[in-house]
Amino acid sequence: MDLNSDLGEGFGAWKMGDDEAMLDIVTSANVACGFHAGEARVMRRVCDLAAERGVAIGAHVGYRDLAGFGRRALDIAPEDLADEVLYQIGALDGFARAAGSRVRYVKAHGALYNTAAVDREQAAALVEGVRRYHEDLALLCPPDSEMLHAARAAGVPTYAEAFADRAYTPEGLLVSRKKPGAVLHDASTVATRALAMATTGDITDIEGGQLTLRADSLCVHGDTPGAVVLARRIRASLTEAGVPLRSFV
Repeated sequence: MDLNSDLGEGFGAWKMGDDEAMLDIVTSANVACGFHAGEARVMRRVCDLAAERGVAIGAHVGYRDLAGFGRRALDIAPEDLADEVLYQIGALDGFARAAGSRVRYVKAHGALYNTAAVDREQAAALVEGVRRYHEDLALLCPPDSEMLHAARAAGVPTYAEAFADRAYTPEGLLVSRKKPGAVLHDASTVATRALAMATTGDITDIEGGQLTLRADSLCVHGDTPGAVVLARRIRASLTEAGVPLRSFV
């Protein structure tokens, strides 16, 4: 099982999360590319640290929305979205290659992730941006989503992701952050949930029903309060249960 986290989200005087500590725990790093968060200095540092630790580097692409942290849906033309995805991947890959590594996969952030999960046109545009950069570049996406279907149709390698620290609807979608209980903070609960995701795939949805999520990678958000503690508990829980931890790419 892969363990990933959203990193490199600092910008200017704004520091977000503990990237260095998280890179000692995770096996893959989704690095912000400057559109929803991040900047050149932060991107370089995170790529350097990830390369030193053998952590896979992924481009965490989003809508061009620094003020809204990429969590506001934007009405953007598909061709423009494809170009902006391509732009972000190329920017991060420059820093990754300077560090002796490369971008190995792509993951959408925030509103782009949620929109492309259900919107066929946005999903196709996202996938087109990935495909244009390199045909072998993988896409990390929600199980059974429009994003996943578009990627498979285009021949882009796909890997399914589940969120250990987020609540799900009965339909298998992430509960909106505007609703109570959308983000999980209790370390024991999150670790138990992560283990279930990594083994049976069976979890409880926000309404108390049973939901099955088949995932290749588990995410813990780097900006969640106590993220390092949560990630350590998840890793310990998986290791103690004998679940091997390695990057999916």
